[in-house]
Amino acid sequence: MNVRRHIPTAVLAGASVLGVLTLSACSDSGGGKADGKLNVTASFYPMEFLAKEIGKDHVQVTDLTKPGTEPHDLELSPRQIADLGESDAIVYLKGVQPAVDKAVQQSGVQHTVDAASLTQLKKHGSEVDGHAHTTGDNGTGHDEHGHEGHDHEGDGNDPHLWLDPVKLAQVAKGVGKTLADADPAHKADYARNTDDLVKKLTDLDKKFQDGLKNKKSDTFITTHAAFGYLAERYGLTEEAINGIAPESGDVSGSRMKELQKLAKDHHVNTVFFETLTSPAMARTLAKDLGVKTDVLDPIEGITEKSRGKDYVQVMEANLAALQKALGAK
Repeated sequence: MNVRRHIPTAVLAGASVLGVLTLSACSDSGGGKADGKLNVTASFYPMEFLAKEIGKDHVQVTDLTKPGTEPHDLELSPRQIADLGESDAIVYLKGVQPAVDKAVQQSGVQHTVDAASLTQLKKHGSEVDGHAHTTGDNGTGHDEHGHEGHDHEGDGNDPHLWLDPVKLAQVAKGVGKTLADADPAHKADYARNTDDLVKKLTDLDKKFQDGLKNKKSDTFITTHAAFGYLAERYGLTEEAINGIAPESGDVSGSRMKELQKLAKDHHVNTVFFETLTSPAMARTLAKDLGVKTDVLDPIEGITEKSRGKDYVQVMEANLAALQKALGAK
């Protein structure tokens, strides 16, 4: 396994970069491990989770995004670019990390899979005063006005597909096929592991369906509009302070009045924040609204602050938090 590849000349521009790449090619970090395993590079945690769950003992997975790092802001070092080019397979999600998208395109690696190409992406919500409003209806249709933030190929689609277990299961099947193509000798194992993961995600979907069936409210407030697919899947409405991008900003007076009315009309008792960004905005808003704060994790990275050690556990913690906030428990 681990066939050595040459990085395209465009990536190796500059003598200093060449020096780092030469050093990297001879190191034990990243590509070129002489352990007989498929060397897989994942762009950030959800893709790492898929690769490890499907590859199991047959793969060595390197995550380009370190734990605790906001993936949208990732910049790659010359060493990471070199290691990426040494990969046997790459699993990434185009539209989340521009630096990764560019490096993958230039890497020359044959077996690459873009998660966004394996399921249907959608625009989520409309922007009022720069803030996202996403209404879900169990997949039968939703508002698709344009919005700001990170785009998928500049088309405005929401890239946060992994927060819908059904969509992630669709992606898993494509990842399994890519690993099998890169390592035909273990094709049967990848197929079996993919089936196991799809079942695990199907069970998770059922937990969400059952757990959110009987609720007093269907509306939740977040600082980051990452939960559009989740809201759509389970008939919820996400009201976000910021758009698709996780950056925080000041809340206008008109938006504050809108959120105050929304909280009263829809019995909202919680403002959610996430683990990788500051909770200051959520806490300020919650204080003004007279409600609580809690964590709703977009699972862009697993840290010590995460409520769980892997994707499924954190999603289950998200479900518990939503049940509490929506009066479904």
